[in-house]
Amino acid sequence: MSKDIPDRIEIEETSEDNSKRKRTFEAWNHFKRVKVEGIQFAECNYCNARLKALAGYGTIHLHKYYEKVCKKRPRKIDIRQSFLKTNKKVSGDQEVGTHIFNQEETRRELASMGDILKIYKDERTKYYNLLGKIKCRIAITTDMWISSNNKGFMAVTGHFIDDNWTLQNCILRFLYVPAPHTSEVLANMLVEALMDWNIDRTVSTIMVDNCTTNDAMINHLLQKLPTKDMPLDGKVLHMRCCAHILNLIVKDGLDIIGRSIERIRDSVIYWTALPSRVEKFEEIACQVPVNCTKKLCLDCKTWWNSTYLMLETAIIYKDVFPRLNVREKNYKSLPTEEDWVNAIEICGKLKLFHQVTEMFSGTLYPTSNFYFQKICDIKVKLDEWVKSPNTLIQDMALSMLRKYDKYWEVCHMMGVAVVLDPRYKMSLVEFFFRKIYHESARFKIDEVRQNCYDLLLDYQSRCCTLNKSSSSIGSLENTMSSDVHSNVNVDDSLDEFEQFVVSKTSGATNLSATSESDMY
Repeated sequence: MSKDIPDRIEIEETSEDNSKRKRTFEAWNHFKRVKVEGIQFAECNYCNARLKALAGYGTIHLHKYYEKVCKKRPRKIDIRQSFLKTNKKVSGDQEVGTHIFNQEETRRELASMGDILKIYKDERTKYYNLLGKIKCRIAITTDMWISSNNKGFMAVTGHFIDDNWTLQNCILRFLYVPAPHTSEVLANMLVEALMDWNIDRTVSTIMVDNCTTNDAMINHLLQKLPTKDMPLDGKVLHMRCCAHILNLIVKDGLDIIGRSIERIRDSVIYWTALPSRVEKFEEIACQVPVNCTKKLCLDCKTWWNSTYLMLETAIIYKDVFPRLNVREKNYKSLPTEEDWVNAIEICGKLKLFHQVTEMFSGTLYPTSNFYFQKICDIKVKLDEWVKSPNTLIQDMALSMLRKYDKYWEVCHMMGVAVVLDPRYKMSLVEFFFRKIYHESARFKIDEVRQNCYDLLLDYQSRCCTLNKSSSSIGSLENTMSSDVHSNVNVDDSLDEFEQFVVSKTSGATNLSATSESDMY
């Protein structure tokens, strides 16, 4: 193959009228003749590589290049080496296609499998060194998995920000947890994983679900881990998973209309059990008529999100089920009109929880900065629903509030993340707490402010280059001056907050701040 070929190229075209002998060799189906400064070359149709094509060279070298070197050549399809596979379309439909077996690619993959342990060790060493060099703390999340044979496993994941300010996460260990899964056993397994990676002194928080065993596990961890190296001596070590909290809250609310949900679920099960029933359902839906943009979906009882999606879709076809009841004698689980009214009322309220859960479940962006706002939004809505004239909504809201209040205290610590957000600072905390606590709001606001001071003091005490002359911390009696601009970017749910900031800023007086933190 030639190198440093000039860009001036003359392409020699051929036609049936050309008196020269036609190039009938198979190789010329994949190459074309080009002339570069009077020299003939064969240029590949796929990768544009050029090989000499002088008289007497023949085409053997072209064949070899096409068969063994060119990586962009079209693959030869051997019907004997293809097998059927199911391709799922975006719309949810499925189609049957073929998958081509590639011998060379398979050999490469099989060869790499022989080095799988070496690859694992190399990757582990890379992340081990990375975790040892980063300057920030590491947040840990744990998840319990149960296999088909009822064996327990714990997934331990580390979350941190690298030196480029990029959010990173990696699975540190996937541990087999021997039975019984007591709090002490779980704590020992987690401590072993943290020490194995030498991050037991750099942990910031550990997030677990809301199992009572996991709550007790935290007490054992505080005894086994070096709490003197943790923020506030481990007082903020335990964090709860908001997605799990919302799951518990909504499940309590859904129990209020449990019988209505059961009848709708039974209908969905019946009409999705067989392809013939699905076809009949779609046929009747077209007669009603209903636009069949979504397919009926069955829920998973352990996750309310799927129940919400099942109800949302079933409501679209609520007029189809009575017609099906007339046409199908074996269909015995027709929901009543009251069931549909209940489902519509509940779905309208659950939409907020569904949107918040999806937001909290994101993995490609940080979520702590909007945790406080969304949790407060839910609190405000629940307080409104308790006063609803609909007794069903009242009962649901009361049931949710009882569960919500059980975990509400964590919101005070998460308010620190909002204070550190320069768009909101203390103003968002003041705005929501005044709506929630009314007369006692000042004490709750001071609690969040004190949490900020405590964390600041803790980090200052660990900093060897502390400038004592500028590090004094104001007491609770000092008023914090919030410099929040009126042109801050907020979403639609914060319109009222923006008005609050404008009125607060216009009425503010010149107050002296005793420290840099107060000025912030």
